[in-house]
Amino acid sequence: MSHNTGGAIIGREWGLRGTIVIVFALLALFILYPIFSVLRMSLTPDGVFSFEVYRSVFAHSRYFLAIRNSIMLGMIVATLATTIGFLMAYAVERLRIPGRQFFRTLAILPIISPPFMFALSVILLFGRSGLITRHLLNLDVGTIYGLKGLILVQTINLFPIAYMTLSGILQGIDPDLETCALNLGARRTHAFFTVTLPLAMPGILASWLIVFVTSMTDFGNPIIIGGDFDVLSVRAYLEFTGMGNLPRGAALAILLLTPTVLFFSLQKRIMNRKSYQTITGKSARRSMLPVPAAATIGFTAFAVVLSVFVIMLYGTIIAGSFIRLWGVDWSFTLDHFAYSWDVGASTMGRTVFLALLSTPITALLGMIIAFLVVRRRFAGRHLMELLAMLSYAIPGTAIGIGYVLAFNGAPFRWSGTAFILVTAYVFRNVPIGVEGGIAALKQISSEIEESSTNLGANSSYTFRTVTLPLIRPAFFAGATFAFVRAMTAISAIIFLVSARWNHMTVLILAQTEILRLGAASVMSFALIVVVMTVIFVIMKVTGLERSQVFGTGAAR
Repeated sequence: MSHNTGGAIIGREWGLRGTIVIVFALLALFILYPIFSVLRMSLTPDGVFSFEVYRSVFAHSRYFLAIRNSIMLGMIVATLATTIGFLMAYAVERLRIPGRQFFRTLAILPIISPPFMFALSVILLFGRSGLITRHLLNLDVGTIYGLKGLILVQTINLFPIAYMTLSGILQGIDPDLETCALNLGARRTHAFFTVTLPLAMPGILASWLIVFVTSMTDFGNPIIIGGDFDVLSVRAYLEFTGMGNLPRGAALAILLLTPTVLFFSLQKRIMNRKSYQTITGKSARRSMLPVPAAATIGFTAFAVVLSVFVIMLYGTIIAGSFIRLWGVDWSFTLDHFAYSWDVGASTMGRTVFLALLSTPITALLGMIIAFLVVRRRFAGRHLMELLAMLSYAIPGTAIGIGYVLAFNGAPFRWSGTAFILVTAYVFRNVPIGVEGGIAALKQISSEIEESSTNLGANSSYTFRTVTLPLIRPAFFAGATFAFVRAMTAISAIIFLVSARWNHMTVLILAQTEILRLGAASVMSFALIVVVMTVIFVIMKVTGLERSQVFGTGAAR
C-alpha cells in the first residue's frame, strides 16, 4: 500500500485513528508512566530534584558490589549458556544426531518451568543435605548457595533462549557453502571455523547479549540460592519492600534498567541485520554433509548428558513431592499434597484464571499493533513499535516498583486488584504478539487486504475478516507463549500480589523461604503440569507445532 493511500485511509477512517490514539495511550500509561514514576522517585526523594540518592548508592560498597556481581554473573552465565545452546543447536540442526526430536523437546522444556524451580532442585541435590553431595558421595563441598549455585541454575534455565535463536540461524545457513569449502580441500574443522561459525556469529552475539540481560534481571533464582552473593535485582527488591527505602529501591531499579535497555537495543539491532542468512530460494537440505562418526558420537554424548541433567532436575522436584523430609526422613508421604491443596488450591485457580484472562488480550493487542505498524502509515508508527517492544528490555523488578509507585494512589488506585495483575501480564508480554504478528504479516501480500478495502470494507472489518484469519498461527502461538510467561512470572508481580489475588510462583517462593521444600516441590510440579496441559490442548485444537509456539519467544 502506498504512503498516499495509507494517509487517505487514516484521514477517512475515524475508527482507525481512534485505535491508534488508544494504543498510544495504553502504551504510555502502562509502560512509560510506571518507568517515569520510578525515575521521579529516585530523583525527588523529598519532593526536590536531587542526585543524592544515586550518590549514596555509589558511595556504599554494598550497592557497588551488587552492581559488580550482577555484571560478572551475567557475563559468566551468558558465555556458558550461549556455548551450550550453540552446541545443542549444532548437534540437532547440522549434525542431525539420532533422537533429535527428543533432544529438541528437552532443550526447550526449562522455558515452561517456574523461574526458580531449578534452584530448588539444585538445593535438594547439592545442598548441605543434598541427595548427591551428602548422602550418595558423602562430600563436604561447603554450600551451593552463592555464585556457583547461581551459575549452575541460571545456565540451565537460560540456555534454551540461546538454543532457540541459534537453531533457527543454523537452519538458515546453506550447507552448500560448507560443501564448497570441502571441495576446495578444506578439512571439516577448518570449514566449520571459516564458514559456519562466522555466518552464525551475529546470532551467537545476539544470544549472548539477551542471555546476559536476562541473567542480570533474574530475580527468582538469586533470592532462592544467591545466599550472600548480592545482586542488583534482589537488592532493589529488599530496599523497596524490606527496608522501606522507596527512593533507594527506585534508584537501584533505574541502575538495573539502564544497561538492560542498551544491551537489548544492541541485540535487536544485530538480529535485524540478518547477515547470517544464506538461503537462496532453493532447497539445500539435499546437500547435508555426511557426518564423521566421532563427531556424531561426541555431540550425541553431549546432548545425552545435558538432557539427563535436565531430567534429573525435574525428577528431583517430583521425588521431593513424595518424601517426608528431604535429607532427614526419606519415607513416602502424601502429606505435602494435602497441605499444598489446602494452602494453594485457591491460589492456583486464581493464577490460571488471571493468566487465561490476560492471554487473549495480550495476543489481540499484539496483533493490532503489528497490523498498524506493518500495514498502515502514520506519524509515530516506529515509536509505537518501540514502545510496544520496550517492556521486553525493562527488568521485572523495575516494572513491579513502577506499578506500585504509579498505581497506588490518585488518580489510579489499582494496587492489590486483579486488574493491575492482568495489566502487568498484558504489557509485559505484548512484545511476543507484536514480534509474531510482524513476522507473519511480512509474509502475506498486502494486496489481499487492499482488495477488501477497494470493495468498500473499512480497516476494522478487513482486520477482523481478512488479516486475523491469515495470521491465525501467529496469534495462537503468541497467546500460548504469553500464557506460559503469565503462569511463571515472578519478578514484577511479586510487588503487585495481595491476600486475595496471590500468584502461584509467589506462594512457591514463600514455601521455599520457610523451608517447606516438599510443599514447594508439589506446587512447582502442579504448576508445570497445568502449563503443559494447557499448551497441549491449545496445540491440539489449533494444530500448532512446537516450533511455532516456542519460536515466538526465541529472540527474547
